[in-house]
Amino acid sequence: MKALITAGGKGTRLRPITHTNNKHLIPIANKPMIHYAIEAVVEAGIKEIGIVINPDTGNEIKEALGNGEKWDISLTYIIQENPIGLAHVVKVSESFIKDDSFVFYLGDNVIVGGIKRFLEEFRNSNNNCQLVLSKVKDPQRFGVPEIKKGKIIKVEEKPKAPKSNFAVTGIYFYDSHIFEAVNNIKPGWRGELEISDAHQYLIDKEYRVGYSEITGWWKDTGKPEDLIEANRLVLEQIINHKESIIQGKVDNHSEIIGKVIIEKEAKILNSNILGPVIIGKNTIVENSYIGPFTAIYYDCQILNSEIEYSIIMEKSKIIDIETRIERSILGKSIEIVKGNSRPKTQRFILGDQSNIKL
Repeated sequence: MKALITAGGKGTRLRPITHTNNKHLIPIANKPMIHYAIEAVVEAGIKEIGIVINPDTGNEIKEALGNGEKWDISLTYIIQENPIGLAHVVKVSESFIKDDSFVFYLGDNVIVGGIKRFLEEFRNSNNNCQLVLSKVKDPQRFGVPEIKKGKIIKVEEKPKAPKSNFAVTGIYFYDSHIFEAVNNIKPGWRGELEISDAHQYLIDKEYRVGYSEITGWWKDTGKPEDLIEANRLVLEQIINHKESIIQGKVDNHSEIIGKVIIEKEAKILNSNILGPVIIGKNTIVENSYIGPFTAIYYDCQILNSEIEYSIIMEKSKIIDIETRIERSILGKSIEIVKGNSRPKTQRFILGDQSNIKL
């Protein structure tokens, strides 16, 4: 059994953060998003993993993940020259997969509980394809199965009138028949080789297409609000299974309430921290309040400010801000500071597609 994990794509819905960052390396609870996919695959017992990258940001992924030694696995990098659909991702990976069965895992999906149960269901089912489904409020954003008498009879990509409230999540199990499908379908209305069309091909050819249902939570982190929510859910999960871990310095003038993770060399000075919260290595929080579901990455400075329900990426500074920052994502090396000049004005230097609310 092998695994195929996506780490390409443009991440257009997450701009401006993805103008300069591969979206799969955006931290969720202070861990790059793609690590959750790799760890889920490794926990299921898979040692050979193909990482599909694009030419533009592929080197960033290679530098971040290396050869897989960190997880005691073998990583193979597969280049998808053009982002023309998930079925095309599978297609360009045929020489890596060969005749093996495999799990296809979208690297921007986060799921609690891992995939081991789904892998075992696939192995025991005799199915050629096993889709992992999740009930969602907005199925029109996803591939949607039509189910009758416990069988998938149709899969439609982003339908205007969904036939069920299930989404096909970014976790799929296949045997080698999937290559027959991806090599025979035509581009859809978006000009892409749609994975839903490959699934429909298998159904039409009477291959066995089964499904498993996620009973916990799953997040496709395609939009900023999805990232913030995934961060909340992961923090909640971490805190539920761990005691507070305080490896940095917390002075006597600070108060820690609830479960928190404070990493090595972080300093909490005269501040209130209300968990669940994670604060990264070498970050300084002084005269500040950090509220629930906040992840602050390494080498940050938070001075005389308040933050809650947010993701703050590395080397960012928030200094002397009087209004609480909530439901926000700050990219690398962002500075938000109070100006002292007169007349009192707001001064911004913002990149393309930035979003600011005052």
